[in-house]
Amino acid sequence: MAGYVRAVGLFRKEIDTQVLDLFEESGRNIQRSALLLRDLLAEYPERADLARELYLCEQEGDRITHDVIHRLSRRNGLRPPFDASDGYALATALDDVIDLAEQTGDWLGLHAVEAPMEQSVQLAQVLVNATEHLAGALRSLRTGADMSSDLVDIHRLENEGDRLHRDAVASLFADGIDPMVVIRWKDIFESLEGAVDACETVAHILEGIALKQDR
Repeated sequence: MAGYVRAVGLFRKEIDTQVLDLFEESGRNIQRSALLLRDLLAEYPERADLARELYLCEQEGDRITHDVIHRLSRRNGLRPPFDASDGYALATALDDVIDLAEQTGDWLGLHAVEAPMEQSVQLAQVLVNATEHLAGALRSLRTGADMSSDLVDIHRLENEGDRLHRDAVASLFADGIDPMVVIRWKDIFESLEGAVDACETVAHILEGIALKQDR
């Protein structure tokens, strides 16, 4: 009987909505970082200053991740909106997206890139589109709205990113490009694709959370 009473007490705990606030904030921050990266790649080196703003987004992402994990681990009389382990996995996967976006911006400066390549801008636009759907899915965590269409679009965009990445790398070896240029842009393309792939990882975690909530 005592166990039953404890279980009922846990069930009646209010949901910690600040966790949901933080995930929505993370979605907006990631979306902004993708836009900054796209503009940085499209207008490099003229807008090299955007790399600083991208770095600040990455720092803000670290802060949000820390705050999410802190709230999930606190015993504050509130219950997480979903399993704490799922919340931790979601927070760290979101952090991976923004880390890889910021890493891409870093490569431009570290490799002393002189001019952008069109394929990188196309890949960055795929990332922008994926983060828009990612932010939409994170908003659905609060409202309880169906996030399936956003998740399907993220998977579709990940496939598009894979195709663009293959074509971009192939183009580096097709036209007798300087080997140093090949190395530089291969790094950039790989971190860009990694950011899009990380969006799909987030989508998988959100699918798992949605399935548990449906049950």
